[in-house]
Amino acid sequence: MKSSSGTNPLPTDSNSAAQATGLGTFGGVFTPSILTILGVIMYLRFGWVVGNAGLIGTLAIVTISTAITFLTALSVCAIATDKVVRAGGAYYMISRSLGIETGGAVGISLYFAQAVSVALYTIGFAESVVNAKISIFGSSFNLQSWGLNQTYVALIITILVGILAITSAELAIKAQYFIMAAIAISLLAFIFGTPLPGVEPQWLSAPPETALPFWTVFAVFFPAVTGIMAGVNMSGDLKDPIKSLPTGTLAAVGTGYLIYMILPIFMAMRADSASLIDPDVFVMQETAFRGLGFTMLLGVWGATLSSAIGSILGAPRVLQALARDGVLPPMFSWLGRGHGANDEPRNGTLVSLAIAIAAVGVGDLNLIAPILSMFFLTTYLVLNVSAGIEGFLQSPSFRPSFRVHWSLSLLGAIGCLWVMFLINAFATLCAAIIVSGIYIWLQRRELETTWGDVRRGMWMALISQGIFQIEEQEDPKNWRPHILVLSGAPQNRMPLIELADGFSHNRSLMTVSSVLTSGSRDLKRQQKMERTIYEYLRKKGIRALARVVTADDPFEGAVKLVETYGLGPLVPNTIVMGDSERPESRAAFCNAIAEIHASRRNLVIFHENQQQGFGFRRKIDVWWGGMQANGSLMLLLAYLLRTDINWNNAKIYLKLVVPNQAAAAAAKDNLNNFSQNLRIDVIPQVIVADGRPFDEILQQSSGNSDLVFLGMAAPSADFTGYYEKLQVRVAKLPSTVFVLAAPDFAFGEVLTE
Repeated sequence: MKSSSGTNPLPTDSNSAAQATGLGTFGGVFTPSILTILGVIMYLRFGWVVGNAGLIGTLAIVTISTAITFLTALSVCAIATDKVVRAGGAYYMISRSLGIETGGAVGISLYFAQAVSVALYTIGFAESVVNAKISIFGSSFNLQSWGLNQTYVALIITILVGILAITSAELAIKAQYFIMAAIAISLLAFIFGTPLPGVEPQWLSAPPETALPFWTVFAVFFPAVTGIMAGVNMSGDLKDPIKSLPTGTLAAVGTGYLIYMILPIFMAMRADSASLIDPDVFVMQETAFRGLGFTMLLGVWGATLSSAIGSILGAPRVLQALARDGVLPPMFSWLGRGHGANDEPRNGTLVSLAIAIAAVGVGDLNLIAPILSMFFLTTYLVLNVSAGIEGFLQSPSFRPSFRVHWSLSLLGAIGCLWVMFLINAFATLCAAIIVSGIYIWLQRRELETTWGDVRRGMWMALISQGIFQIEEQEDPKNWRPHILVLSGAPQNRMPLIELADGFSHNRSLMTVSSVLTSGSRDLKRQQKMERTIYEYLRKKGIRALARVVTADDPFEGAVKLVETYGLGPLVPNTIVMGDSERPESRAAFCNAIAEIHASRRNLVIFHENQQQGFGFRRKIDVWWGGMQANGSLMLLLAYLLRTDINWNNAKIYLKLVVPNQAAAAAAKDNLNNFSQNLRIDVIPQVIVADGRPFDEILQQSSGNSDLVFLGMAAPSADFTGYYEKLQVRVAKLPSTVFVLAAPDFAFGEVLTE
């Protein structure tokens, strides 16, 4: 990722200005999602479901189906609240998590599925119009007598839907409000309707002997509840995607579930199984409130049109994101251009419209329709996998405000895969082959990205199998401290090792090391000491490696160990060592600090208050100097430490000193806004100096803390003198951690990702 530069210690939200005129939760997410959920299956197949499965069976089908969609929605919420989801929706989420190859393979498939789906919906609309039988307050007429051509009607509707999308996304959303009103009226007309005359209600009788098996009926109904991508695909047009995507998606899933649980009760009370199953009986129309049966046709037409609009809006935005990320070949880079203040993908809309028109010309899409459904379910599957892996690895950069346990995402992924095979095993296999082929093609192109993804964390978890897959260069997305503790005999420096273990959490590599003098050089003794250290740590419940080296001087040995220890890219990036208070060794100690810093490693020096230790482990002070490397690294280390079981009751105080009261108000607002955007629970404090020296402020403010984090200047001329003053500054303080960040690493991006 590209690192940011500048001297402003507090980040600004540049995205907010760009999205100030974007769509809201209701129009941008809830509306397209709920209209896709309440689709054709509800009108034309739900009665068939009730007739075959019975009332109780239908309620079970709706609950199981919605549960799988709900788990996927939770995964979407977790990803969406961890980072700003820009244009591309599901593709953007997957590519930023599992990498551009996986995201591109799913994204390209998803795009074509959405583009061709426009034709599926408009053909369905045309078929319904051509064959419609309308009855309005006792007057009936049949549109079949008009001699309409289904293909021509589908072409006209497809072009009109495309023009609507090209004109404006907001206008298309407003058109969906009218469709939503039509669907709402049709549902009310059905709810206040009357039973079919002369039939025994289905709920009073068992399903017929010829009824289809439960899971066969389930497979027919399941696509009805998979409409959440319609809202997710509008991510780039949302004013506040972090808020709108979770709220709108979960609201749509909940609303759809409520409606689908109510409707079968009325169906079972008003018609028998034979009528519900009969394809020539439109039960919802026949039982609607007197004279309002025609509203069911309006509902069907609205459902198909809303789904077509959702697809023609979503597909170009996925295509635009694919082009901008370089997934598509360079000759298609023009598809990434946006137009107008809202950056609308008009080029992509024209291409999507052309694909839809060509598909309408083909006419019968029944052969490829199941494969298109598998592409959508594959997207849901991979979204669950993305959230599951992110949650399992628990990288410091993955801090969603909407937390979902990784096991729920895994359960959602299993549910999607199971349903895919249940609906159509052959189509599932075809979709898998296509997606895998695109993945291999993208992998061979060796695409470069400017963002990190979880693959580094995955290889670290599987280090014995994947050592050569790990990138040499660390990225902020997956950064965590891989620690080398220069402890000497661990029995004598246990607080130092406990501190390092608090940073590590058994989720990164940690090595405890000691330097033997050359006069005692003995390979057997060295190996024995390593085993002793390892066994001691194991008994203490600390998972770490042990390393013992020999050198003429302990500080020279420490520097040598830092420079040479590691395996390929697996080298310690953070060196943890205890403070040296002996005056005779201070110059050598400071020289070691300078050489370790020159080797581009983070340096953490622990100045222990031996009387107090870690106190009550309740209060951690971080003295904030801005988003520069030291400040960001200190806050990350405090965050990691606070998530350790021994520190989980601690509070992090982010402290900033300003010269006078005039600067305090603005600094307090900036610090409060910054802390809210961090997704780290910190308590910001602005302290007015009023002429007091920093040492006095430090003693007064942190005297009752349990641990204090202070930044340390990079070594320069007379660094020994600087370090002596630093030791005097903290002599009466609680245990203190000096932090010196490695140069040129974007720790600020780990916080703001």
